[in-house]
Amino acid sequence: MTIPKKYDPQEAEKKWAKHWEKEKTYQFDQKSKAEIYSIDTPPPTVSGKVHIGHAFSYSQQDFIIRFQRMLGKNVFYPFGTDNNGVATERLVEQTRKIKARDMPREEFAKICLEELEKNLIPRYKQGMKRLGLSCDYDIFYTTIDPHCQKISQRSFIELYQMGREYRKDAPAMWCPECETGISQQECVDQEIKSTFNDIIFKVDGKDLVIATTRPELLPACVAVFYHPEDKRYQKLKGKPAKVPLFDIEVPIMPDERADPEKGTGIVMCCTFGDQTDMEWQKAHNLEIKEAITKDGKMTKLAGKYKGMYIKDARKAITEDMKKQGLLVSQKPITHAVNVHERCGTEIEIIKSKQWFIKYLDLKKDMIKWGEKLNWYPQHFVSRYKNWAEGLQWDWLISRQRYFGVPFPVWYCKACDEPILAEEKDLPVDPLKDNPPVKKCLKCGVAEFVSEKDVLDTWATSSLTPRLAVELMPKEIQKRLYPMNLRPQAHDIITFWLFNTVVKSNLHYKVNPFKDVMVSGWLLDPKGKKMSKSKGNVIEPTDVIEKYSADALRFMAAGTKLGEDLPYQEKDVVTGMKTITKLWNASKFSFMHLEDYKKAKPKKIELFDKWILSKLNRIIKSSTEAFMKYEYSRTRLDVEKFFWQTLCDNYLEIVKDRMYNPDKRGKQARESAQYALYNALLSTIKLLAPIMPFITEEIYQDFFKKTEKDKSIHISKWPEFDKKIVDDKIEEAGDAMIEIIGAVRREKTKNKKSLGAEMAKLVIECDNKLQKSIEAALEDLKAVTKAQTIEFGKGDIETGTEIKVKIVF
Repeated sequence: MTIPKKYDPQEAEKKWAKHWEKEKTYQFDQKSKAEIYSIDTPPPTVSGKVHIGHAFSYSQQDFIIRFQRMLGKNVFYPFGTDNNGVATERLVEQTRKIKARDMPREEFAKICLEELEKNLIPRYKQGMKRLGLSCDYDIFYTTIDPHCQKISQRSFIELYQMGREYRKDAPAMWCPECETGISQQECVDQEIKSTFNDIIFKVDGKDLVIATTRPELLPACVAVFYHPEDKRYQKLKGKPAKVPLFDIEVPIMPDERADPEKGTGIVMCCTFGDQTDMEWQKAHNLEIKEAITKDGKMTKLAGKYKGMYIKDARKAITEDMKKQGLLVSQKPITHAVNVHERCGTEIEIIKSKQWFIKYLDLKKDMIKWGEKLNWYPQHFVSRYKNWAEGLQWDWLISRQRYFGVPFPVWYCKACDEPILAEEKDLPVDPLKDNPPVKKCLKCGVAEFVSEKDVLDTWATSSLTPRLAVELMPKEIQKRLYPMNLRPQAHDIITFWLFNTVVKSNLHYKVNPFKDVMVSGWLLDPKGKKMSKSKGNVIEPTDVIEKYSADALRFMAAGTKLGEDLPYQEKDVVTGMKTITKLWNASKFSFMHLEDYKKAKPKKIELFDKWILSKLNRIIKSSTEAFMKYEYSRTRLDVEKFFWQTLCDNYLEIVKDRMYNPDKRGKQARESAQYALYNALLSTIKLLAPIMPFITEEIYQDFFKKTEKDKSIHISKWPEFDKKIVDDKIEEAGDAMIEIIGAVRREKTKNKKSLGAEMAKLVIECDNKLQKSIEAALEDLKAVTKAQTIEFGKGDIETGTEIKVKIVF
């Protein structure tokens, strides 16, 4: 055997990535009868390149999946990308220096597809392969391809037929920046600085002070409310209040939703400032006034402020009230405001015609569905439940965007009756395709209007289990669904996971997967979220090129599942040190294993039994940890075993038997070879899910010839053998390790090299321990360099206490 002198991670990792792809190492076997392990792989939003967060969370899911593959399961691990929606639109607009609104939708969609196919998707695939993600990349989908459009449109039609979908011209959450309606899932709370303005309304010529943070909504004021039990304002019931700056009067009414403790205790209702305004408008049948346009400007209702952007109008109206003595006071505040998670713009509520999925009546069912899932970590189920309990809106699924899955809908030009596509025709684009009927079945008119809106990207992404499964023949689909695992980050529990669970139960009456694996975030070194605006983004390609993908994955395994981890370069450096140590230890070992026959010797020496017993404990704990998604425990336990037990102690102890077979005998050497071979092979197998490249290199160079499996990653996971675990052997071995440590300390104290010869080593211990030590006396002599070893009882009577005396 020619043993390579050096391991170059840059060269080796690229080599093995190509090798796995060429050999189809991770291919799902459609013909296999083995147990299937199916994964609902998160499709990354293709909006640039693979970032460090991907490297962190995708590595963690890959640890588990590689482990399951080594258990002998037929792994279904597809790869998809999320391509439709605002993120892709914005990226293409920036890259091509164009605006979607300035061209026909079909033309813009064509440009988006071209950019995706030529640049974005290949870049993401390559980035994931370089990271070592063990997907079957031939099982591939994009959420905008015809296959996915068909499934998404089918879902829309089925839910409509169930009576779960409706179209309504009503108040809806709206992003003025993206100029589209959005759902509650796409809103996040953000602390924003604002001002409480105490402004003067007039009632019977007297001042009525009302506090507001949004004076720009004054032209849309339709009522003033107070709490029915608030005695301060009961006398004003039914009276008109004059709105400052605008020559309008609105009624003053009691309502329990008014908070006497907030502001001045009396509040204006505008259409629409928030959810409560919507409830008031509906409960009291108030007029709807629209003061804000869909692109975030003031309407003609605002008079001289027409055309101003919202914040400019707020400032101008406030200044005018100051001049007219209508502004009593101002108080700076910081409060939570709903913003669009995509762009960070404050959300408005604007009346518009939108499609909704009706599901507020399912809250109790939603919670039951979530509780049936196996959550890892368990506490994340509370985030799911809290979200379900706090839902206030049905799911708004229409988007006024340009690149997305089209609604399979036309409308009768006369009566506005929806005409849905037939399933056999899917996918369809109403802007290009004709409806399935010649005339409206309701009124008989033969003219139709095409739906221009597109589906919310989450309406399609919530179907990812089906998008992947339906790439397979029908006879296999039943074995794949429900899937075994949904891995994802904690920030999209309320987006992706929640909606996937809801849709699966509506369509199939079953949860889409069994286990949920929730990862945390990789933060910057100071524990802050990384963002381009803060300039604290760490590029994974830089880390991989400087160190290696294995080292980056090693770092990702250093925290418990679900926990956020501040990026520390020293953790990556530790990963590199482990890679080097693995290589050097393997190289040393196989210098002495070239003639190993892979046969179990008749007699196994005490120290060899000791290492094998220790090893089996690690196999047991590591297997149990992986089964519970506790990969960090596996890394910690195996790392400690490898560095301390195997390298620092065992290898040093058996060197003499390896180097001097004539002196120690053939049998003693064969015993050491047997233990070393199995300990090293099991160690690299235990680390293979975490560090796939270095372990493959070691396996291919040293073990493949005898093990025969074409890759370590499809070899058999080490099995725990309780017969090998021996408490007494471990106790004796640990005692001798303690003796060796004492000898080393004594030599250092006396400024002797660790290889310095000793005339005599005197060990004081009880008789029971002495007998155990005597069984490995030659190993102890060899490693301590003692010419003779003597035992003395001294004052030790019981227990395992040991005293060591050295004569140089």
